[in-house]
This record gives sequence, structure tokens and C-alpha cells, in this order.
Amino acid sequence: MTTRAARMCFGAWIAVLTAVYYAFPGSHLYTWAAIGYSSAGMVLLGVRLNRPSRPWPWYLVAAALVFFNTGDNLYNLIVALGHTPDFPGPADLVYLLVYPLLTGAFVLMVRRRSGGAGNRAALLDALVPTVGLGLLSWIYWIAPFTRAYELSLLEKLVSVGYPLGDVLVLAMTLRMITTPGRRPQALSVIGAAMVGLLISDICYGQSQLDAAWSLGGPVDFGWIVFYVAMGYAALMPSMHDLTEPAPHGDTHGGPRQIIYMASAALIAPAVLYLEWLQGDAADDRVVDAPVIAGAAALTFLLVLARVNGLALAQRRARSRERALRQAGATLFGAATIEDAVDATRAAIGTLMPPDKPYELLFTVDPADEPRREPLRPVTAAGLPAGMRAAGFDAFLLGKLPLPGDPPRQWVGVLAAPAEVLADLRDAFEALFAQVEVLLQRITLTGEVNRRDSEAWFRTLIQNSSDVILIVTDDDEIRYASPSAATVLGHDDLDGTPLAALVALSHHQTMRDILAAVRAGRGTHGAPDLTVLGADGRLIQVEVDGRDLRADPTVRGLVLTIADVTERRRLEDDLSHLAFHDGLTGLANRVLFRNRLEQAYAAAARDGSTLSVLFVDLDDFKEVNDTLGHAVGDELLVTVGERISAIIGAGSLAARMGGDEFAVLVEEGHHAGTAEEVAAAIVAALAVAVEVSDGIGGTHSVSGAASVGVAASTDAVSATELLRHADLALYQAKGGAKGTWQRYRPELHTAMVRRLEVRAALHEAIEGRQFRLMYQPIVDINTGLIAGVESLVRWEHPTRGLLGPFDFIEVAEESGAIVAIGGWVLSEALAEFARWRTEENTSLRYVSVNVSARQFRTAGFVDQVRDAIAAAGARPEWLLLEITESLVLRDAEQVWADLRALRAMGVRIAIDDFGTGYSSLSYLRQMPVDVLKLDKSFIDDILSSDQQHTMVDAIVTLARNLDLAVVAEGIEDAGQRAALAGMGCPYGQGYLFSKPVWPADVRALAHDVPELV
Repeated sequence: MTTRAARMCFGAWIAVLTAVYYAFPGSHLYTWAAIGYSSAGMVLLGVRLNRPSRPWPWYLVAAALVFFNTGDNLYNLIVALGHTPDFPGPADLVYLLVYPLLTGAFVLMVRRRSGGAGNRAALLDALVPTVGLGLLSWIYWIAPFTRAYELSLLEKLVSVGYPLGDVLVLAMTLRMITTPGRRPQALSVIGAAMVGLLISDICYGQSQLDAAWSLGGPVDFGWIVFYVAMGYAALMPSMHDLTEPAPHGDTHGGPRQIIYMASAALIAPAVLYLEWLQGDAADDRVVDAPVIAGAAALTFLLVLARVNGLALAQRRARSRERALRQAGATLFGAATIEDAVDATRAAIGTLMPPDKPYELLFTVDPADEPRREPLRPVTAAGLPAGMRAAGFDAFLLGKLPLPGDPPRQWVGVLAAPAEVLADLRDAFEALFAQVEVLLQRITLTGEVNRRDSEAWFRTLIQNSSDVILIVTDDDEIRYASPSAATVLGHDDLDGTPLAALVALSHHQTMRDILAAVRAGRGTHGAPDLTVLGADGRLIQVEVDGRDLRADPTVRGLVLTIADVTERRRLEDDLSHLAFHDGLTGLANRVLFRNRLEQAYAAAARDGSTLSVLFVDLDDFKEVNDTLGHAVGDELLVTVGERISAIIGAGSLAARMGGDEFAVLVEEGHHAGTAEEVAAAIVAALAVAVEVSDGIGGTHSVSGAASVGVAASTDAVSATELLRHADLALYQAKGGAKGTWQRYRPELHTAMVRRLEVRAALHEAIEGRQFRLMYQPIVDINTGLIAGVESLVRWEHPTRGLLGPFDFIEVAEESGAIVAIGGWVLSEALAEFARWRTEENTSLRYVSVNVSARQFRTAGFVDQVRDAIAAAGARPEWLLLEITESLVLRDAEQVWADLRALRAMGVRIAIDDFGTGYSSLSYLRQMPVDVLKLDKSFIDDILSSDQQHTMVDAIVTLARNLDLAVVAEGIEDAGQRAALAGMGCPYGQGYLFSKPVWPADVRALAHDVPELV
């Protein structure tokens, strides 16, 4: 069983028990016990299904539910026996044991979620509201018990024990909620359970003081919520997270946390003011002044401790920033790998708290492809081979590539207590980034030193395909590599001003690049330059520069110029392809979505209206299938041109894929409103298109389309606007094609309901939620029941019994109708076979409706044969009802299957005859046995002579063709008499019987031999 199924069953079970509990007071003893013990059982089932790593907290919760319900049952039993329960009594002892059990369970959960470490901030966050609520409990709940002179000392102690237990459980609940990390959904349900328990306990306590307690009142509902929520929380998959360590999050809170604490701190002054207002004018004393003062002082100290924690956290953050700056200064001076290791050790020592043990391990491993791996937490099992755990169980591991040959990688491991690593992880990651930069600098320094060799530099220059220039402080070219003649067409550039090579429009960019190189900022991210070739052509180049003025062998700026003209052209082409449709040249889905996001943001800012149109060609698949994809592509190009012509330049039309287009219409569009644009597109595309098939022939094809329109005023985001346009298009396609439809909110509601039904159908099939009803088919002359038609109903778990209009259409679309139809066939045959075993029955057959999709399923004839054999029925007992459209479409295969069924002995009926194609010429050839006249023919048979004549003609024709006729929808005796006069043999309708359940069919067949 899945947890979802268990939750659904549990919810239904509790709903039934709760209804019985309040509807039948005499059942309190049993229903209440069933509610409580089943909730405890659900906790144990949840442990079994979800398998938490630490189940003991949930076992304590189950024990608490058992104790709580046992106390209730003792109390209810005493009341049921006609006695008044003693107070305090045995039930109270069992009750009071509930709170230590719940508290113990919550303590274990808090310890597991916090990883076994305390969290002072979270504890303070929980204690502040606990003190405030505890004060309220004392003033309005506990204190009245202490002042009740009619209660003995023991009665007062027991009465006070309940609110104290509630406050204790509430404190632990708040402590769980304030644990850092993502809050599981099961925790919210537990919070709801605690609220229900607290409210009912408060109401119970007040009723005890007023001697007004009665069993079965509304107060019991809070305890029901407590039982149900605890059991439901245990069945949720997220219950597993309540006993697992939570990811470390921000423990300092935000503005909302400060508001909560401030509100809780104001509870004591507010209570003091209320008591002063309610006090006697002659006696201005506040009765609970000491308690209020103590609560206010304690709240003040807790808030002060929380603020002090924030201040300490701020000081620690500043201290870490200073330590990182010192570490950066230390790392900056490192020149070798060994220096980097020593500097890293010193930096880690600066960051680590002085009272916390740690160990830093380094190793250098050979690697075929050295790569960077960011810091990540690992356990002892995840350490590299050869590294020891050193008594720690938490580690941070990082890897960096090292320079040199052969390739190597540097592996660093920091071992320390888990809470220290979690607290300082951000600082260690910043230090790791500094170490990475240091290693890169060491690598680059070595490379520069290697290239300082004159021989290396000369070889590089002579063989480089890029142009290398040395530029003086006067921005003149002092040296140009030989490749300048190939790339730029200039043989001798010595003494030429650099500006003479650069296009006039890029002179300022050139000056910015030279200034950046001289300032040591480099040329990373610098824009391209456009230079003039010797033949006058413009060349786009990428510039990389280094300042080597201090180098005696260079004494200038070294500029490396690479010709990127072809590369940039290719990048532009690729960029265009990335955002445009290759066939129509329109924007593609990506570009349309980007533009829509921008336009939606602008519309939301300016208060303007934005509309989206979805255009989908009608019957485009038939064009592809019949004329080929070449014709289809030409049609798409023409459609794109017509849409572009309507919306004009400056507007955006896109091909979203296949035969679907989209148009963005902004407010003030020159072509009119979105509706006018939609109407214009529909009209333009309705005109046939002349296209060539590529082999000399031409074809006139239809480009008719349906359009969906949606406006930004109905959507909260660009994504929702697209979805609304799609829904409107779906509506347009579902009605008369070649039209446009505007989005309406009810479309979304209907679609959501349709999707819900579609999803629920699969569960309904698996859960066997379908039921069969039967409507008699009566011999019009004798009144005897000749057969019954099986009618499927859905016994929905929440919506009740549903008729076919609520789900058959969705089942047809999703394909679920095949499984449903198979079940109906088997169930109807099995039920009818049982009826036939009884004596004195006039039933001769059962009629089963078969959908077109089910009939076309491969092997349908074999399925019918197997169903008859499995039910122990005979083929002549079965009448299959099909539609006219099925007989007239795919006729060859369908008729072959119909003949095979009739050869087997199964009879075939055409359902709702006259509402489809009604091709009477086919009746002589059709392999069918029965015609079922649609109710629309019968409704007007008494008032319309034409309708009467038509029905008479059909009955006469069917009789001449040896076809039986069943008239549907007979509701009064006049219709029956008219049909009998025509010679119609059988009828069906409310005049004879409404659909009935299987048990009632036997009564109709035996006890009422004549229904007319």
C-alpha cells in the first residue's frame, strides 16, 4: 500500500467515525475508541511505510495516543455505566502521562534535526513565545484552578497538570519549528494537532470550572483534530525528515522573526493592562502582578540574550573578515607550491576558533585530467586513499589542478567538529578561492618566466598566425610580426601610428584599451576593434595586451591582434538561428518568450495591456499525410508571410513549433486590438493557398486556422499569459474550427476539473470504483422484460455517484475507456449469468455499450470471447451496442470484426440510430441485428406528424430487413401506444423503469411480470 492510499483511506475512515460519533451519542464509547486507536495504528503504519532512520520518536507518539485514548475510554466507560467519574481518577493519571511521552518524542526529533548539537538562537526563538503563552495560560487557565476553593489540593494539582503539560508540549513544538533548515510538511500538520489539543484542553478546563462539561460537544472536535493530525503526519513521506539532520541555515532570522519576538514580549504588558482595566475601582491591585512581573522579566532576559547572540554573531563575522584579509595578505607573498601550502596552513589557523581541535591534510596526486572540485563535506569513507580520519567524523574536501608536467592535482582536507565546519564553511570557501587564484598566479608566473627566453619569444613571433605589435608610449608601432602582411596586407608598419590602422569610429575604444593595459587592468572583456586592411576592407579584430614596458627586451605594450571577422559573422548567424525559425524566418519559441517577458514587465510597470495570440492550423496533418511534407512546408511559409503582413513591421510573430504560431500584440497596435488582429488572421488564412509540390504540379490547400486570444489583465505572469492563450486556442479548436476565442477564467476551471477527472480515472480503475446499473428493455406488447442495458456509474470517493456525462468523454480522450469497457463487459456477463441460473425469468440478454476506441483495440473479438467463457455465459445472451459512425468508418476491418462476432453468436445493435450519418442504404448490408431509435425521435412522436411518419418508416424498413427495433426514451403511455400501433416490438424508458441496481433487477423480472 502507498502512503497516499493509506492517507485517503484513513481520512475516509475518520470522517465516517466522526459523523457517527456526533450523529449517534449512544455510540460514543466505541467510536471514540476507534478514532484514537486507529490514529495510533496509523502512526505505526507510517513508520512501517516510510521507514525513518530513527523510529523511536514515532513510537513514543503512538504510545501517547494510546494513553490519551485509553484515558478517554475509561472516562466514557464510567459515564456509559451511569456513574459520575471521580476527579481526579484513573483516567486523569493516564491523561497526564501523555505529555511526558509527547515531550520526549519532540525532544528526540529536535536532537536529530539539529544533528545532535544545540542551537542557542533557535532555543531562544522558541522560549520567548512560550513564556508569553505560558503567562496567558497562568492568568486565564491555571490561576482559576488555584483560586477555586471548592477544589481539594489534589484536584488543583491534577487540574494544573493539564495546562502545564500543554505549555510544555507547545514549547517543544515551537522548538521544532524554529530549527534551522527547510520545514517538512509533516511538521505543519503536527503543529495543527497541537493547536487542536491546546484549544480543546482550554475549553475542557473552563467547562470543569463552570461544571458545564458534557460528552459529545464541539470541544471534542479539537481532540479529534489532534488524533487525526498525528496519524496523518506519520503517513506523510516528509515524516522521515523529522528524524534526519536538517541542513544548516540562517539562525539569526529576519524582520519577521523580530516581529514575532517583539509581539511575544508585549504579551506581559498587555495582560497587565487588561487586568488593570478589569480590576475593581475600590481595589486597584492586580491579582497576578508577581506572575506578570516575573514573565516580563524572563521575556526581557530572553530577548536580551537573543540580541546578545546577534551581536556576538556580528563580531564573529567581522573577525572572520579580518582573518580572511590577513590570510589573503599571507597568500599574496607565496611564490611556490610549498609557500602556498604553508600560507594556507597559517590562514586556516587564523580562521579556526582557538578552543576547537582541527587537522589540515594535503596531498599531491597524479591525474590525467586535473580539475577543480569545490569544497564539499564528506565523511571518513569519502576521504582519498591513504588519508586517515584522525579521530574526526566531519571533513571538507577540495581539489585544485597544479602547474607543471606531468599533470597533477592538489588535494586538501580539513578535519574538525561538524558544527565548526558548518559555521565557517563560507569563510573556508572564500579562502579556497584565494588559494585557487594563488596557484593560477604561480602557473602564469612560471609561464611568463619561460617565455622570457629570447629564443622562445622569437619562435613564437615568427610562427604565430596572429599579428603581434609592440607599441610605444606615443602609440606608435615599433614592431609588427610577419603575420601583419598576411592578416592586414601591410608589409612594413614600423613607425606607423596605431590610429592609422584603426577605423575612425573605433579610436576611442582603442584609447580605452591602451589605457587599461597601461593601468594593469588587462583587456579581458574589451570590445573588438575594426581595422583597415591595405586593400580598404574592414577587418574585425580581437585585442589582447600586456604591459612589458619594464622589460628591457621589449620596452613597450605588446598587443596581440587576432582576425575574428569570420568568427563573429558565424556567431551572428548562429545567434540568428538560435532565435529564429529556419523555415519561415519568424522568431522561434525562445525569442518569443524573451520578448514576452520584457513586454509583460513593461506592461505591468506602465499599466498597459498586452495580448498574446496562439494560431494553430486546422487539419494541417492531413496536408502532410496526403500531399507530402514539402507542400506542408510551403504552406507554413505562406502562413507566416500572411501573419507578418497583418501585424506589420515592429511587431513580433513567432513559429512555436509544428503548425502553431504566436503573435505579440501590445497596446496601441497599428492593426487594432487583439480581437481585430485575431479576426484578420482568421480571415486571411481562410483563403486557399496555391502551393507547388516540387515536381511540376500545384495544389490548392486550406490554411484555415483557429486562434486563441489572452490578455495580460487576466494573468499574473508571462507564463500564465501563454497558458491562457493555449486554453483559448483549445476552446477554439474544440468548437467550430476556423474561428477565434478569447480566454475566459472558466476555461481554466474547466480544464483543471478535466485534468483532475483524468488523473482520478486511473485510480478509479485500480480501486474498482465503478458500479453497474441496469435499465430494462421491455416487450411493448406483453410488458415482459426481454433484456437489460448495462449502464456504468462511478462511485467517486469524494463526489459520490457520478453518471457517464461526468467522465466518459475524458475517458475517451485519455484511453481509460478501454479498461472501463473491458470491466463493464466482464461484470455485466457475470451478473447476467447469475440471473439466468434462477428460474422463471423472462430475461434473454444483456446489452453492453462499446466505444469506438474500445472496438478498434487489437484483439477485441478475442476479448469478447474470453469474457463470455470466463462468465460461463452463452454468446446469444450478449448484445453489443455500437455507434453508426463506427460502422461507416474503417468499414472493411470493422465489418469483418462484426461478422466474426455474429458468427460466434453475439448480436449487434446500432445505438442512437438516426442521430449520426443515418445512411439507410447501408442497413441492407450492415452486419447488425438491432436498431435502437434515439430518444429525440420519440419525444415528438405524438405532436409531430412528420416525426410519427419517420419513426413508422424506420420500424417498417427494419421489419422488412429482419432487424429488431428498440425505442429509447419512452416516458408516457401515449408514446407506448403509438409505437405499439406501428409494430415496434421493444421499448426502453422511464415509463417502464429507471436504471436500477442489480438486486432490483431480480424483483422486476419475478415480482412484476408486466410493467405496462
